[in-house]
Amino acid sequence: MKRYLLISVIFFLLVPLALADTDDWHIAKSTHFIVYYKNASKDFIEKLIEKSEDYYNTIAENLGFRRYNFWLWDDRAKIYVYDDAKDYQATTGQPVWSMGSAIPKDKIIHVFPYTQGFFDIILPHELGHVIFRESVGFDNSAIPIWLDEGVASYQERFGRPIAKRLVKEAMDKHRFVSLEWLSNISPQLIKDPEIVNLFYAEAISVINYLISEFGKDKFVYFCQALRDKRNLEEAMRSTYHFGNIQELDRAWQRYLKNE
Repeated sequence: MKRYLLISVIFFLLVPLALADTDDWHIAKSTHFIVYYKNASKDFIEKLIEKSEDYYNTIAENLGFRRYNFWLWDDRAKIYVYDDAKDYQATTGQPVWSMGSAIPKDKIIHVFPYTQGFFDIILPHELGHVIFRESVGFDNSAIPIWLDEGVASYQERFGRPIAKRLVKEAMDKHRFVSLEWLSNISPQLIKDPEIVNLFYAEAISVINYLISEFGKDKFVYFCQALRDKRNLEEAMRSTYHFGNIQELDRAWQRYLKNE
């Protein structure tokens, strides 16, 4: 199960990708997506479109977001489906462990078919990044990594129960780390896979705490404050009345101990 969580959260930590040359690609379109593919099966592409359209609505609903910008016509999201891992890596220059990648600002996702947990993990995670960043601002430097990754991981099927178990284990074994620590580290710099898993488990846990304890409306206000104020602590004070990261950290840990 720990391996499952790691796979679900590490593939999107990538540098921006160049747009693919679409001359030799087949194209399938839906209301909100344009899918470019080479030799992927018709069944896979049809399911990809179906699931993408479902997530387009359900991810926004999970977060309590209202849409003001609809992905229509030329503004549709683009999904590039490579034939396999080798084709994907050769074209995008991504490392061998990468199973997918996204450019949120351009609403572009790069993937290859039949990877483990594709429809339950990879697809909703990448779309979660795009939808969240669309709400708070694509170039908003006030967004810490744990918040961005926590929101995206919150969309994954089974992500929350797995994260809950890992966080409980970390607390029982005194391996739990503070939110302040999460705010000052990039998971790309962590070499221990168990610590990487813990990073993402705690990130999901914070998002779950904010939404479960205070409701989706508050989370929406928080995201709006982040978008407008571009300052994390100001957004927290105006929405949740936490004066700083340390106050949020203490409240979150009390919540976990009482679950």
